[in-house]
Amino acid sequence: MSKVYFVKNTQSDYSQIGKDALVLLKKVVSETGHRFEKEVPLKVHFGEKGNKTFIPAECYSEIINYLKEQGVSPFYIETNVLYRGSRTTSDLHIETARSHGFTQIPIIIADGDIGTDYHEIEINKDHISKCKIGKGYGKFKQFIVLSHFKGHIEAGFGGALKQLGMGFAARSGKLEQHSGISPVVRTKKCISCGICMEKCNYNAIQISDSAVIDDGKCIGCAGCIAVCPEGAIVNTWGGEHFLEKLAEYAYGAAKDKDIIYITFVHNITKDCDCSGVPMKPITSNIGILASKDPVALDTACLDLVQKNSGQKLFEKGRLTLRHAEKIGLGTMEYQLIGNVK
Repeated sequence: MSKVYFVKNTQSDYSQIGKDALVLLKKVVSETGHRFEKEVPLKVHFGEKGNKTFIPAECYSEIINYLKEQGVSPFYIETNVLYRGSRTTSDLHIETARSHGFTQIPIIIADGDIGTDYHEIEINKDHISKCKIGKGYGKFKQFIVLSHFKGHIEAGFGGALKQLGMGFAARSGKLEQHSGISPVVRTKKCISCGICMEKCNYNAIQISDSAVIDDGKCIGCAGCIAVCPEGAIVNTWGGEHFLEKLAEYAYGAAKDKDIIYITFVHNITKDCDCSGVPMKPITSNIGILASKDPVALDTACLDLVQKNSGQKLFEKGRLTLRHAEKIGLGTMEYQLIGNVK
């Protein structure tokens, strides 16, 4: 059984939410004897352009100031997204982050300019043998994973496990989780400009009447999705065992790392922060939770949301939790410790 620490906060005062998050961080540090490295990345989600319900940068300022007081150099870290949007390339991603207020500390996009920089983590699980993790993550031993608990159309919910599984994965790793196959070309949109062929490092694309991807050569890096000016190359989003693959990628991301997880159960929307549109919360705010066990943490968040709403919201994601427990990432059995000071 893992300990999950909880501070109830039903308000939308981001300054107070940040203070409560720091209380939880200090609690985990004191309870576990955690010692910080000289550099500690903060894994966050900057929110897609147009989204209004992501957890704002203000909620992280107290933690940032505390780390600096401890002689730690903090910075934000993320990877580029698989789909075409405001966070597809590192330049666009950083521009979006800055426009959303993430200006306190430097930003690292761990999988490079177009999401093709990665290193492999061997895990040999049911569906994934090697995880393609953003290369920039490899040099760090410690992370603070700051998650927003909300819905997700494919995963059921997004929380700590999704921050690991998707958030640490390079673009090719994201593609592997979603489909495990090559991207596909929408021939009616393709203008045969050849940019994708020029950018492909594996000679997997040829141009005739439209771009043609050779599945035998394609490694699924999905760089062509990022560079296509017409949005003609896309992922199919139709992969098998996605929920289990997500758990396995989370396992690979956390392997041999020392991580503190903090999750904000505020602005609980039906869809995730990747949706570039304003959304309304579907249930009331609950608070902030923290743990060293991401499985226990996500389970506690899910249970609290379902209890608070009186509905079986996001139940689909419990399959990911069960698989994560099965492969040894953590346990669904937890002790919820409230009134943390």
